[in-house]
Formats: sequence, structure tokens, C-alpha cells
Amino acid sequence: MDRGEQDGGRHKKLDAFRYVITYKPYDILCSRRDRYGRATLRDLGIPRGLHPAGRLDRDSEGLLLMTNDGLFLHRLTHPRHYHPKTYLVLVLGQPDEQALHALREGVEIKFGLTRSADVEIMRTVPELPPIDEQLPSPEKTTWLRIVLYEGKNRQIRRMTAAVGHSTVRLVRVAIGPLRLPPDLVPGKWRDLTLVEEKVLFDWVWPHGRPKPKLDSK
Repeated sequence: MDRGEQDGGRHKKLDAFRYVITYKPYDILCSRRDRYGRATLRDLGIPRGLHPAGRLDRDSEGLLLMTNDGLFLHRLTHPRHYHPKTYLVLVLGQPDEQALHALREGVEIKFGLTRSADVEIMRTVPELPPIDEQLPSPEKTTWLRIVLYEGKNRQIRRMTAAVGHSTVRLVRVAIGPLRLPPDLVPGKWRDLTLVEEKVLFDWVWPHGRPKPKLDSK
């Protein structure tokens, strides 16, 4: 597979499918341009022609998978496939069992009732890179591990706010079996390894990738 060539953030034309994993930093827009001049993925030197498989808000961070493989992108992001995405979420206060039950079973937000989610309180503070943002003191917050099976706009923030615990930091650490590599720091990216590609493809297409339809003309 031709993976292209990197040269100071500029890349030759992508003439084959490419799959890139990056740690999207806090305060970076998940787009290539911004009318107000705010930092975007373009500032990270990510190749043109790649599109994110599930966006992250400007104030969210973590694993971002990008590709120019349209069929793969559709399969990974379409709501009917229920692909799990894992997040580490810092919220204000300490959610009680009633709040946790609501998050797990579904809460009413702007877009309707959310699907069931896996939610648990983390017993240890995760080791994460610092961000340029003043966070509340640890005794005023709680870390949650949340696995979503859908992806509505700002869904986790809306969910935690609905049960009375605002989100103050949100980090995506996994998409299905693909986890954020511990050595990938904010703002850096690389192509998936062949092993990572195989694991991801076997998960997305457990019975094999469908063959392209022949042109009937």
C-alpha cells in the first residue's frame, strides 16, 4: 500500500487508501479551515483528503481516526452499526447511583432519549497529558469511563449536564478495538500499522470487506 510521503506537513497526492490515527489536542477544531482563524487539523500537518471517522468537539480531545476510504468511513460512522467509542470523562461533583443509572439506561437530551451506555466511576485518576485550561480541584470532580454506541452532537456533555454533573474534560481513548497509543502525544499523528489495520478491519467487517459492485453499463 502506498502510504504517501510526509514532507513538513505537505503531502503528495493520495493514490491509495490511507488510515491515520492522531491525538487531537484540546482547543483544536475538527476541520481544515476556520473563518475566525482558530487552530484546525490543518495546523497538525494531517494530509489533505482525509476525513475524520467521528468528530471531536473543539473542547474535547483524544483519538481521532482519519481516512480517505469512503466505504470504511461509512461503515464505521453509520448509526445502525452501533460501534462503541470509549471516553474518559471528568465531571463536576460525584454522581450517585441514580445519576449513573440514568446515564446507563438513557437520558433525555436535545435530540431525544439516548441509547444505553456503559458507565462506571474510575477508581484511579487516569494518566493524561496536561491541558492549557484551569480545571476544578480533584476533590470537586469525578472521572467516569463512558462507552457510547451512538454519536449525537456534544452527546456526553449533554448527558452529564442532564443528570446534574457538567463535563469539564473529555478524552476519547478508543474506537472499537483501536486504542489511543500511550506514546502518541497531543498534536501528533501516524499511519496505522498493518496489525492495527487488520484488527480494525476484522472488527468492522467480521465476514470480510464486501466486493465493489460491477458497473452494469
